[in-house]
Amino acid sequence: MSHTAGAPGVRQAQKQQSRRALLDAGLRLLEQQNLSGLGVREVTREAGMSPAGFYRHFRDLAELGVVLVEESLASLHVMIRSALAQQGEAEARIDRTVAVIAGHVREHRAHVRFLARERHGGVQAVREAIGGELRRFAGEVGEVLAAQPVSEGWSAEEIRMLAGLYVDHMVSTAAALLDAPTEAEQRRIARTAQTQLRLIGVGRTHWRDG
Repeated sequence: MSHTAGAPGVRQAQKQQSRRALLDAGLRLLEQQNLSGLGVREVTREAGMSPAGFYRHFRDLAELGVVLVEESLASLHVMIRSALAQQGEAEARIDRTVAVIAGHVREHRAHVRFLARERHGGVQAVREAIGGELRRFAGEVGEVLAAQPVSEGWSAEEIRMLAGLYVDHMVSTAAALLDAPTEAEQRRIARTAQTQLRLIGVGRTHWRDG
């Protein structure tokens, strides 16, 4: 009787394990190629499963790609919001933000490469998912920026534009760090990113002067 009661839980765990194996296999393969050039057989072969097993978890590779988009940006959302929301001087917040981006690239290289490759890729559902997640990300960043005293008097549209500028810069910095061949080059990119964010900050401070 206990075996029967436990069976559904075991089956669910096995299902989750198989789904995870497909996602991990897809991510490994996508380090070397675009999603539009990938086949279900390649993914299932990499995962050690039959092609039929793929369709118990995903309708197609586009759906697998959308799940990877959500996974790729989820942890970065939380970290960037935290870095921007911390108290202290603006320069210290900028330095923490760039450090967060660099750390995320080190720890999640495959996810970052996937996003950089597919942001303007040939699979519409995945491209739209990335765009939607980045817009949501910008909305979250905008909430943090709007709460800061320097944003007093800013319109909602101005906050949205500023948040979009920050997010676009963060994404381009992550992509640049991903392709940096040496630690020295990574440090140079980080310094450049910090300076660029400070320039944005100076413009932000004086935006309402007129």
